Amino acid sequence: MSIFRYQAIPLQGGPTVKGKLDTDSARQVRSILRERGLLATEVEAEKATVSERTRLRLATSRLTSFFRQLSALLDAGLTIDESLTVLAEQSDHEREKQLIASLRSDIASGLSLSAAMTKLPRAFPSFYPTLVRAGEESGRLQSVMQRLATYLEERAELVSRVALAFIYPTVVFCVSLLVVVGMLIWVVPQMVQVFQGAKQTLPIMTRILLSTSALVSDWGGWFLLLLMLGGLAFWLGLRNAAFCLRFHAWRLNLPLFGRLERSSNSARFASTLAILVGSGVPLLSALSAGEGVITNRVQRAAASEAANRVREGATLSRALAASHQFPPILVHLTASGEATGRLDRMLERAAQELSRDLSRRVETFTSLLGPAVVLLMGGVVLFIVLAILLPVFEINQFVK
Repeated sequence: MSIFRYQAIPLQGGPTVKGKLDTDSARQVRSILRERGLLATEVEAEKATVSERTRLRLATSRLTSFFRQLSALLDAGLTIDESLTVLAEQSDHEREKQLIASLRSDIASGLSLSAAMTKLPRAFPSFYPTLVRAGEESGRLQSVMQRLATYLEERAELVSRVALAFIYPTVVFCVSLLVVVGMLIWVVPQMVQVFQGAKQTLPIMTRILLSTSALVSDWGGWFLLLLMLGGLAFWLGLRNAAFCLRFHAWRLNLPLFGRLERSSNSARFASTLAILVGSGVPLLSALSAGEGVITNRVQRAAASEAANRVREGATLSRALAASHQFPPILVHLTASGEATGRLDRMLERAAQELSRDLSRRVETFTSLLGPAVVLLMGGVVLFIVLAILLPVFEINQFVK
């Protein structure tokens, strides 16, 4: 279905009416308007501009549902155009309707589904058209769509587990930090007035607290501004290729987070290669598409170099091992898959093992991080309370 703009005049007379209708053809628009007592004077299809098309993008959950339903419709015997029409009719999401309309328009002009997807790079990165093209050439488009939907669901589940694991310690830390800053800015200065009237030497803890409170009150705004400017400078610096590459290399060398990032990228890379190779995509094309799912620049460059080595005649396992940027389990299982002729299964096995290992490490880390954050912030609050109460006790002793 497509969106049509129309202008019409009432048959009984009256002002011109303008609007939009989502139908299959301009003829159907005129028929609907006649049923409403309107005479169409102008009907034209609404076409998205090139810039609007390239900006079209769907959330992972909606994209997963799109591929899953498209697979079911194709398996039921419907053509691609008929399947897209059904999906457009049942969708209640405006952006999804625009994306489907764009695909139908390109397919109607003679393009294949994979070629139509390449015109929507934000919605369908290179991995999707490559996989769909393999399904079209092999005649297994519906099964490829099913595997693609499963792949997206598994990737979204992994990201969700990692994100949820960090929610609790993050919330605890932020709330505790706000409480501490609030005490330093508003509570502690009020206690200063009480201490200034007492002719006694304040405890060292109280003096540290008062100095910290004065520092936060006087320079907190400037520090926040400096932090924002530093963040802006860092963001601009990431646009420089050399600086960005050094930063990504530094991230991989971090004690714990580096291993988590390496495992996460390697799992996505292996899973992508598994689904591409298993669908009949040549290995070099699969490697080229697989690079796009790697977020770390160093590992992406390593994957590109591995593709060059494979092109020169090396095996994939040796090419990956030579880069020293991928976990040993991926290299060993890849070598096993090449030796047994089951590369796609071994790549999928490697992706599953890496995902499990990543989940275990994240869960272990966050289970320790939560109590650690509570103890740390509790210690800070205890220090503030003691720093306030110690002078009060000393004043009471002095009065007695």
